[in-house]
Amino acid sequence: MDLQEAMRTTFACREFTDDPVSDEVLHRILDVARFAPSGGNRQGGHVVVVRDKGVRQRLGELCVPTLRLYAAQVAAGESPFNTVVPSVVDVATALDTPTEPFALFEHLGDVPVALVVSVDLAAVASMDKDLDRVGLVTGASIYPLVWNILLAARAEGLGGVVTTAVVPAEAEVQHLLDLPETHAVAALIPLGVPVRQLTRLKRQPVEDFTTVDSFDGPPLAGPAVNEA
Repeated sequence: MDLQEAMRTTFACREFTDDPVSDEVLHRILDVARFAPSGGNRQGGHVVVVRDKGVRQRLGELCVPTLRLYAAQVAAGESPFNTVVPSVVDVATALDTPTEPFALFEHLGDVPVALVVSVDLAAVASMDKDLDRVGLVTGASIYPLVWNILLAARAEGLGGVVTTAVVPAEAEVQHLLDLPETHAVAALIPLGVPVRQLTRLKRQPVEDFTTVDSFDGPPLAGPAVNEA
């Protein structure tokens, strides 16, 4: 598959057929994805392929509290888990409030396979660790790998979704998967054959998020249109 087509059509897939995903296909995906960049080329990422249905189901259960809190913050008109504007939602109330079923997570054991991606914090370069804000740079050493996995899966006719809802339960995930203490959980990726493949994704045009010379500068112009 053409790279540009894969980039334009890789969507957040949450519904899968019952078709299995073989180790051979997973190996091909990861063999391509491993060429993702990381800070200092330290390659601190690790992927656990979760074949055990019971373990997948438990991972899904660990996501539910976060998803309930997310839903409560949306209902309150908030931008969920915002790092600039604190939430006013009562956490205990949100966790005790029933919500619409989270089909993917409540039945995660039924997906063909799930990947848990972690990163060794002892191997990453966190250039912003001393800034008075939430850290971002650490992610540059692991999320390129995560995205490469989805692109490579798309080329294999598979779909998946990156979810971080399991991250607040990191300690239990570490215990469940025997992750070392220095490994932070970066993402949970269910993978499988999509029930349906989207080919048109809604994204902002370049001019909406790219400016020249300063944040308030003019938008980056696209190619000239020949009106002749």
